[in-house]
Amino acid sequence: MEDDIAKILKDTESGMGKTLEYLETELSKIRAGKVSPNILSGVYVEYYGAPTPIDQVANVNVVDARTLSIKPWEKKLLQEIEKAIFNANIGITPQNDGEQIRIFMPPVTEDRRKELVKQALAEGEQTKVSIRSVRKDAMDRVKKLAKDNLSEDEAKGAESDIQDLTDAFAGKVDQFCAAKEKQIMTV
Repeated sequence: MEDDIAKILKDTESGMGKTLEYLETELSKIRAGKVSPNILSGVYVEYYGAPTPIDQVANVNVVDARTLSIKPWEKKLLQEIEKAIFNANIGITPQNDGEQIRIFMPPVTEDRRKELVKQALAEGEQTKVSIRSVRKDAMDRVKKLAKDNLSEDEAKGAESDIQDLTDAFAGKVDQFCAAKEKQIMTV
């Protein structure tokens, strides 16, 4: 039974860790004034019949705080990359000069910053929902073990450990969201 509880706790921590990693990825896509190659992480280019991430067919570089440069390894990909960025609908307009694509990011207005904060906090709430879902699954597994000869004290201890994990991960979500909010609101 001890091994079963340890496995449940390990699986729970792993599941919650994955939701936190997902949150980090999603928050990195939210632009906060400075341009980042991460804004293109969800954009795929048709390359030899397969959807391929831009960073696997071109060099993506930050030129300055508001300019991104995309230089494809094959010149014929310029139009494909430009089309993919337009179709991704991420609110940026690429400029093709025949050699490379440049993306100029306009300064972020105060209203847009507030919208971005709301978006970041909504991602945080979604992550907390996912964490609670992982907690529920773990609690159900403990209750099933309780029916199969697990003592009441061991079950309560395992449930307490699961709740402690949940609280710790929810606290990390709050920290990530607060840091992102501060980053977004800093002019």
